[in-house]
Amino acid sequence: MSTLDGTVAAPNSTPAPVLPLASRQDGTYPRPQMLREQWADLDGTWSFRNDGDDTAWRAGFPDARDIVVPFPPESVASGIDEAGFHPVVWYSRTITPSDLEAAGYGTSSPRLLLHFGAVDYRASVWIDGAFIGSHEGGHTPFGFDVTDVLTGDADAAHTLVVRAEDDPHDLTQPRGKQDWHEDPHAIWYRRTTGIWQTVWLEAVPTASIESLRWTNVDHETLRLTVRVAGVRAGGDRIRVEAWWDERDEHLATIEATLGDTADEFDVVVPIARQSNGQAEDELHWTPETPRLVDATVTLLDRAGTTVDTVASYFGLRTVGVDGGVFVLNGRSYDVRSVLNQGYWPDSHIAAPSRAALRREVELIKELGFNAARNHQKIEDPRFLFWADRLGLLVWGEAPGAYAFSPRAVQRLMREWMDAVERDASHPSIVTWVPANESWGVQHINTDPAQQAYARSLADVTRALDPTRPVISNDGWEHTNSDIITIHDYDGNGESLARRYADDTARTELFHGMGPADRWVLVGGAEDHGQPVMLTEFGGVNYQPGAQREDGWGYTSASDGDDWIVRITALYDAIRASSFLAGSCYTQLTDTMQETNGLLNADRTPKVPIEQIRRAVTGR
Repeated sequence: MSTLDGTVAAPNSTPAPVLPLASRQDGTYPRPQMLREQWADLDGTWSFRNDGDDTAWRAGFPDARDIVVPFPPESVASGIDEAGFHPVVWYSRTITPSDLEAAGYGTSSPRLLLHFGAVDYRASVWIDGAFIGSHEGGHTPFGFDVTDVLTGDADAAHTLVVRAEDDPHDLTQPRGKQDWHEDPHAIWYRRTTGIWQTVWLEAVPTASIESLRWTNVDHETLRLTVRVAGVRAGGDRIRVEAWWDERDEHLATIEATLGDTADEFDVVVPIARQSNGQAEDELHWTPETPRLVDATVTLLDRAGTTVDTVASYFGLRTVGVDGGVFVLNGRSYDVRSVLNQGYWPDSHIAAPSRAALRREVELIKELGFNAARNHQKIEDPRFLFWADRLGLLVWGEAPGAYAFSPRAVQRLMREWMDAVERDASHPSIVTWVPANESWGVQHINTDPAQQAYARSLADVTRALDPTRPVISNDGWEHTNSDIITIHDYDGNGESLARRYADDTARTELFHGMGPADRWVLVGGAEDHGQPVMLTEFGGVNYQPGAQREDGWGYTSASDGDDWIVRITALYDAIRASSFLAGSCYTQLTDTMQETNGLLNADRTPKVPIEQIRRAVTGR
């Protein structure tokens, strides 16, 4: 990789094609921070088999059942609705000439890329019986250049086959809240097997922009990391143009020459208007003012002719911790978060529609929250787009494995690194959480190897992204966290208020056994004055309609009035604390047997939404 100091655009550079504004997209594009003019959505009806292996299936299987992709076969929305174990499943779909046309495949874009948003857990892919490649990791994207297998007539159709393997009993797989029992129990839910995010095609030129990553260096400078793929002639340049569409204000045009050998380059993008400190807040991204900057990134050849161009966006903002508080754009910020499982009754961890992802962000904000902790799930990037656009802080969290072993360590580390790389450009992501409640490190209090693993996860995260706080183990038994987070389901507001009252209470908390009979700090970790947040609390059970016999919460309310009184008392205790820097209520919605959501499973509020907002905000 090389770092390139940009100059203003050369006069002989040709203008890039006009692309849609990335910040104003409709939320359907699967990769919202890198848009091209054309793409083909392959979601919809596919063929499906789940009864073992047969090499003949690699070329298609016309006798199979229909499934609606991207919904998992365990879900109603898929049309399969079989909740049992699915250790191996097969999918097949025809890629038609109209799909290729929609993707822009042709003379000017002669390479075809096949993308998968996420397939749980291990995927193998064939086209027309030819093996394309494989991928391991149930929450992260992958793709292949399939140009070489598209043989035959230009009007020919091609058969795409996907085999997904998801062993429900392999506890070394990062799986989050997916149950290893056949029926859900305790805090675990129905499994999600196979394809659960969009499958899509896009055509690209012979040399193309493969990926982008925006990094806020400070309040007025960004670093854009560009990865270039394909055959290059040498002397290529990258041009970056940025503007604030809300005011039709041009912010930067930077052009830099690329080296001939590397494939990844850093381009420094200064935003000159931000040097006026009295006006810098005008452009800052916050939940209250979610201002996004649009950008086009163009690959030019030696003569200045456009080779490839993509539309993107970024947010100007900095985050960190200082003096026991969370800091956003250099100022203390009270984090008021909600635990979001990202689970729907009819589609499980796959969103029931793209519109549902926007509505989820809207509901969180309407309830009075400014943040969400996406729990044990690497969420669809289109959720993060709406968080960016509408203004919601997000804690990015890894889905945990349940075992501790070399294989479990390797699997989670690899998938988590891919997740950080995928999501690091989103201004909404403000904190990374690679581990939760000692899942996969159950003996971290006494086992030096597990302590080393937790520290390593946190440190690798910082190495990949030094611009955001990292939590080594959310809830308890921290080894090296930038924020000390605590899970406490005490349902009594008065006792909660005493436990988090003042600095004396803080000292007692750190030097004694924590609320869940777990030490707050382990493995030689020390209190360095980090911010303290109550990142799971509440969980009050209330079922206003039909009662689930297996429904539960950490405490229970008798009716809606009692429920609001209990929640208000818990929030009053948090607001009275002299040292808590933020909180996260459990949880946004009822989720299967957990009936402790603020909303019902169908996203309707259990009481008028203004009552919930008043309890959450205190006003």
